[in-house]
Amino acid sequence: MAASTLLTVCVLCAATLRTGFGLHTVSSIYGETIDIPCGPSQEKLHGLLFGKWKYEQPDGIAVFVATRSAVKNRTSFDDVAEYNGRLDLSENYTLSISNARITDEKRFVCMLITEENVFEVPTLVKVFKPPSKPEIINQPTFMETGKLNIVGDCVAKDSYPDTNITWYRNGRALLPVDGVVSIESSKERNSTSGLHNIRSSLQYLSTKNDIDAEFSCAVSYYMPNGLAVMESDPVVFDIYYPTEKVTIHVQSPKKTIKEGDNITLKCIGNGNPPPQEFLFYLPGQEEGIRSSSAYFISDIKRNATGDYKCSLLNKVMIASTMVTVHYLDLSLTPSGDITKQIGESLPVSCIPSASKNVSVTWMKNQKILTQPTFTNLQYRDSGVYECETSLLEVDGLRRKKTLRLTVEGKPRIKLSKKTNADGKSKTIVYEVDGVPKPNVQCVSLGNGVYLNMTEETTLSNGKYSAKIIISPEENVTIICSAENRLGKESHSLNISASESNDHAKLIVGIVVGLLLAALVAGLAYWIYIKRSSPASKHVGKELGNTEENKKLEENNHKSEA
Repeated sequence: MAASTLLTVCVLCAATLRTGFGLHTVSSIYGETIDIPCGPSQEKLHGLLFGKWKYEQPDGIAVFVATRSAVKNRTSFDDVAEYNGRLDLSENYTLSISNARITDEKRFVCMLITEENVFEVPTLVKVFKPPSKPEIINQPTFMETGKLNIVGDCVAKDSYPDTNITWYRNGRALLPVDGVVSIESSKERNSTSGLHNIRSSLQYLSTKNDIDAEFSCAVSYYMPNGLAVMESDPVVFDIYYPTEKVTIHVQSPKKTIKEGDNITLKCIGNGNPPPQEFLFYLPGQEEGIRSSSAYFISDIKRNATGDYKCSLLNKVMIASTMVTVHYLDLSLTPSGDITKQIGESLPVSCIPSASKNVSVTWMKNQKILTQPTFTNLQYRDSGVYECETSLLEVDGLRRKKTLRLTVEGKPRIKLSKKTNADGKSKTIVYEVDGVPKPNVQCVSLGNGVYLNMTEETTLSNGKYSAKIIISPEENVTIICSAENRLGKESHSLNISASESNDHAKLIVGIVVGLLLAALVAGLAYWIYIKRSSPASKHVGKELGNTEENKKLEENNHKSEA
């Protein structure tokens, strides 16, 4: 039976009677399974004996790869090296090829053999392989303006069939333009796998407009469902361009600059990369000082005010800026510790010198006052005077000078008295002034006793007061002296005895007077008795005695009075 079948197949193969069907195309993905249907429904074929698959070589020779017997329902595969272990033939005679390769892209023919005829169904197999994601390699670290720069090579690997690469800038396709855009493409095919590698090199004339521009490439390729596109990751390049403008800035810790500050001059060129060295020109200097982009000035002085400049090393594109160094001086004449005599005059002046107009404020003992004028100095003029001025907009730039004025004078003392309510004691009050503060002593004239005083009370600047309380038993004179290193002054005050002592003396006087009067009366009476004796009685004597008695009586009356 097998021999009969083989003989039949051979006859049929040699026969010229064949029925063909239209050419079909099967598209597959590289690495996947290719399913090639046989074509017509086998149920319509009467007397189907078996089916065979073959492919055609370029030289036209057919190579059989698989056979399936319809009678015995058995499949066999021919010994073809490239398909060993990769084929499968289903009951409906569909040929499956696993792990599709580029070499599988052939014209396969399904042969269905009946008892009466041979049917051939040709199928063209197409294999597609998407490329790897395109990648831009050999990128430069930067691109310079004004020249063609290599942007890189866009590479897409392992694709089939052929592919194309397109370059883009910010999403817009780049086309070759002489002197501006140059694109060169190359392709190579792997002889083993049959896959293609494609490379496209881009050269581009960059400008400053290309700062932050995104360059990318995309590969277009075919797949079973049509054309597909795959893009690379975008790349951005640092664009180098020459300096077109130079600027200079002043860096200071504060908004304004005052004498003694530290400042930094910063020179900047707008090129990329920026210039690293410059020439700095200080006010009034023609020769530049070579330095990095920063020039440091410490402890700046007022005479540094002026126009500062910087330039590139080739002395082009000069930039300048005005620097004002603010300052503030204050002159107070006189100042410090000043001592003057009372009644004298003292001219005072406080004059500011500043980079801007300023006003002057006077203070005495922390209180604001108008500018003082000292034409007739008094003790009240003594104190601490401060003259202050400031530039508020220059970070509190202020100056202050101090005058500590002391007004001195010789002592002056004044005494007063009053009798106290008890009628016995008297209060002596002294008021004294003078600077330095006088030393006061009070003494009772006659007995030379120094008197105790109460604690001094300050009445006003340079004026003091104290009290002395005494109860004199007799009239006294009080002398008070005030003395400092400038002089001495004394004043006296007569104080009469207190009233209680005068009354006692009056009583004593009256008693003594009465005693004397009694003594005189007794003596007169004795004389009268003596003269009234008989030995003396005669007319003349009587008359004389009468007159004497009258006088004696008158005298007695006066004494009593």
